[in-house]
Amino acid sequence: MNIKSIIYREIRFNLWSFIAGIIAVFISLSSYLIAISISANLQIETEKTLQSMRTNLNNEVSSLEDGIRKSMKGLGFNIYIYPENQELSAVYEKGYGDKTMPENYVNQLANSKIIKINHLLPRLTEMVDWIEKDRSVLLIGVRGEVPISFRGPNVKKPLIDPVKKDTIVLGYELHHAYGLKLGDKINFLDKEYIISGTHQRRGTIDDISAWMDLSQVQGILNKENKINAILALECNCESIDRLGEIRDEIHKILPDTKIIEKESKALARAEARNLTKRSGEKQIANFILNSKELILSQRIVSLVSVIVICILCSFWICHLTVSNINQRFVEIGTFSAIGFSGKQLMGLILFRVIFMGLIGGFLSVTLFLITCPYIFGNEVFQKVTNNISFTITVLIAPVTLAVISSWIPALRAVLRDPVDVLRND
Repeated sequence: MNIKSIIYREIRFNLWSFIAGIIAVFISLSSYLIAISISANLQIETEKTLQSMRTNLNNEVSSLEDGIRKSMKGLGFNIYIYPENQELSAVYEKGYGDKTMPENYVNQLANSKIIKINHLLPRLTEMVDWIEKDRSVLLIGVRGEVPISFRGPNVKKPLIDPVKKDTIVLGYELHHAYGLKLGDKINFLDKEYIISGTHQRRGTIDDISAWMDLSQVQGILNKENKINAILALECNCESIDRLGEIRDEIHKILPDTKIIEKESKALARAEARNLTKRSGEKQIANFILNSKELILSQRIVSLVSVIVICILCSFWICHLTVSNINQRFVEIGTFSAIGFSGKQLMGLILFRVIFMGLIGGFLSVTLFLITCPYIFGNEVFQKVTNNISFTITVLIAPVTLAVISSWIPALRAVLRDPVDVLRND
């Protein structure tokens, strides 16, 4: 009778003990598979939540940025650059400066690497008498916005359109008071102009403004190649000292200038955008920290649980092996007496245990492969099964657990003298 036949007969004789060993291996491996599935599911859900938080934050910030751009475009320029000798009290009193600087200053800014402002607009402004209508008018000379050269194709769309030569754009009070409309011709300071634009009521000094080409205004005021202000729009950059950084950057290029910032709702919205971004990023950072702590705690609990379950199952397999050996002492002694070697006797005992591990492991893995996609989802299933440690564990762990649990009882049985065993029997 060969060893395979003996093992087969022994399994049939102690079938319930063999099944109990299979169940112990099944429970041990299943506890591990459940633990890693829960851990993988927690990681995936955390990543999804984190991605959702980042997407929501980006959408909210983008929405605020769109609103800021629209608000700033509607409210106009908010950075004003004046000559160094300009008294700002006069600017606040009259709404414009009375000192001038070279028009070339705007080209120096445009040809630099300045990054904190956009939309450079040179302007010459002065209050004049409209002799034909016998009233005062705020004359404003502008030209097209000067693009910042290093930005190349990323030049921003102009906030205002240039005024063509021999045309004029009138503020609300000027065109409304005289019933003027687009296309009409008017005499202004001894020259005829075509009305190319009219403004809605703004409730500011702009309502009595007349906008013309910069070079023509320079000629009228005898201030060729001179301007008294450069208007700009600051970038929506998050900074602790936004205006201070703008001043530092401009002063490196134009040291003999003064820079002021016009407060606006757009700036308040920019601050709200930056605050929202900082708050969202802080929430994400806290979520990541809390998630790491939660995942670590879950892994520790799972590891302890799996270890405890494996130890209990190991003791159970050990107990089953001891019981089986006690029932077979005479059989083992007989085999030893008739010439079976220690290795053969060891194999006789451990092959049965190995079969326990193989069958228990197979049943556990099969059940996992069938149920995991339905219980935890395909993402978890793929994350677990694509891990090399999963393959190694399911192939080695069940048999290793069964063999280690039975090794000592089997070794003790093999080392006993068959004469003592048979004499006691």
